Amino acid sequence: MPTHQQTLEQQRAHAAWQAIKEVRTNEQKKYSAIARTAPSYILTNGLGQTLAFLSAKSDAEKTLYRHLESWLKTRLKIADAQFDAREWIGRTDSAMYRRAMVETLAYLTWLKRFAEAEFGVEEE
Repeated sequence: MPTHQQTLEQQRAHAAWQAIKEVRTNEQKKYSAIARTAPSYILTNGLGQTLAFLSAKSDAEKTLYRHLESWLKTRLKIADAQFDAREWIGRTDSAMYRRAMVETLAYLTWLKRFAEAEFGVEEE
């Protein structure tokens, strides 16, 4: 019988795999590179600034932003159909912000692994 943590990890893995399958061919290498560096951006600059950065960049970054936003909405059980993670970050309390940050980092672990396995790594 799986533990709650294993079940959550399986949910993250499944969602990440579904997200990876949506990445367009012309975005794959860039997506892999940004998924690999996004955790350090979050730890250095915070979740809010990282989401703002991703949403303002190229298609690959915007795709990663949409994947992270979708996962946060699902995982944090946010029912708002017009959910915008950037706006939500600005009005949530610090405990929920920390929870969102931890969850995003955990989800990125799966996105990064699957992206590197499927798309390779873009050389910088």
